[in-house]
Amino acid sequence: MNEDIRALEPNELWNNFADLNAVPRGSKKEEKVIQFMVDFGKKLNLETVVDHVGNVIIKKPASKGMENRKTIVMQSHLDMVHQKNSDTVFDFDTEGIKMKVEDGWVRADGTTLGADNGIGVAAIMSVLASTKINHPAVEALFTIDEETGMTGAMGLQAGYLDGEILLNLDTEEDDEIDIGCAGGIDVTVKNVYHEVHTPSNSTGFSISVTGLNGGHSGMDIHKGLGNANKIMNRLLYVSQELIRISEINGGSLRNAIPRESFAIISVYNAKKESFLKKIIKAVNEIKQEFKKVDPNINISITETDTPKKVMTTISQITLLNTIYAAHNGVYRMSNDMEGLVETSNNVARVIVKDEEITILCLTRSSVETSKFDLANTLKAAFELAGYQVTLSGSYPGWKPNVNSPILNVLTETYEKMFNSKADVVACHAGLECGILGTNYPDVDMISFGPTIQGAHSPDEKANIKSAQKFWKYLLTILENIPSKN
Repeated sequence: MNEDIRALEPNELWNNFADLNAVPRGSKKEEKVIQFMVDFGKKLNLETVVDHVGNVIIKKPASKGMENRKTIVMQSHLDMVHQKNSDTVFDFDTEGIKMKVEDGWVRADGTTLGADNGIGVAAIMSVLASTKINHPAVEALFTIDEETGMTGAMGLQAGYLDGEILLNLDTEEDDEIDIGCAGGIDVTVKNVYHEVHTPSNSTGFSISVTGLNGGHSGMDIHKGLGNANKIMNRLLYVSQELIRISEINGGSLRNAIPRESFAIISVYNAKKESFLKKIIKAVNEIKQEFKKVDPNINISITETDTPKKVMTTISQITLLNTIYAAHNGVYRMSNDMEGLVETSNNVARVIVKDEEITILCLTRSSVETSKFDLANTLKAAFELAGYQVTLSGSYPGWKPNVNSPILNVLTETYEKMFNSKADVVACHAGLECGILGTNYPDVDMISFGPTIQGAHSPDEKANIKSAQKFWKYLLTILENIPSKN
């Protein structure tokens, strides 16, 4: 299957991507890909180091005639989001991604593709391995754990890099040049509850919400996509007087809009007809509301074994009210850049089982004060219900610099090559530039990349023609890096 990928152009880019995707590289499980990258650098006889958190730095001297150009840092992250369809059998810890070519795109078979940020990593590998590409001195920075905490970028200490310009290859539209991004903070909610024996004369039901598009909780948050956790809560809320909750398992990762949620409940036998009537009405309403953005939504209600234990009534009421009160989606639009989401929240994970409740959110904002405002809004709502709330993993956004010298190089190069102007933007995703700038404040940073759609979901795909465009653009940029002062 992956041999079709290796035949694509540019050949070196896709071959390196295929090699990379053969290595398991989930966030916080990067040991294998770190070693892979170390072996890659050493095989090329290039200076290769691993810092104390696991970032890999590979340095390559300038090609002949480019010695007087400014040293550049080329940066991408090694980890990838692990998401798969519920009916896909796949072990991310041991298997390489299975890829295929389909209608001009590269995609995976039922899992995330890892083009975010594997295409960027593969491009840097191709530059490091080439004997023909003209480039200034290169410091390749491969960070870890970008997707679940930015701990690689946050852990990178001063002194490892000498570059004056940083090219981040993690933007997902090939006509965009990013000069800013959102920061983020994890909101973790915990609570315990009491279970009681399921009332007699009850029937068990399984409720599943599947078929949602999901997607990136930053880049896709403005699309109004369905959140499986909020939809499940809505179904349980409207029927709460007729049911008792036993278990809920919804969503997966903080940075992925939840695509699926599952619940096990009991329904009083005398109220089964009322329950089905009420919940089917809610299902039809939800499908009507989301028919344009999530046309494949599937909500099923089926009888199952009656659970032995369920939540107490008061615990159930508190849970459903609290999740209903938790903001999800866009919170505020930017006053500085038209069309830019400033602040948002993703209710990413809901687990109710064995007398423990866990709710995970990711709050993003390009404005620090607004980020904490929304995080505290969530914290207040959950704490009013008696839940324990922890705010952690805060990382800063990247403030746009419209006077960036490297921005001028990229915009002029783009216009000459493609006879159109690139969109200079800030994004609502969490790029690492803002964090890296903490210890490297004088480095001029920019972000660009090929078109990737559906990141953080099994629908992720990379456009083949766009990758070719990106590769040519990158090589031209390398040739036009300014001279040293």
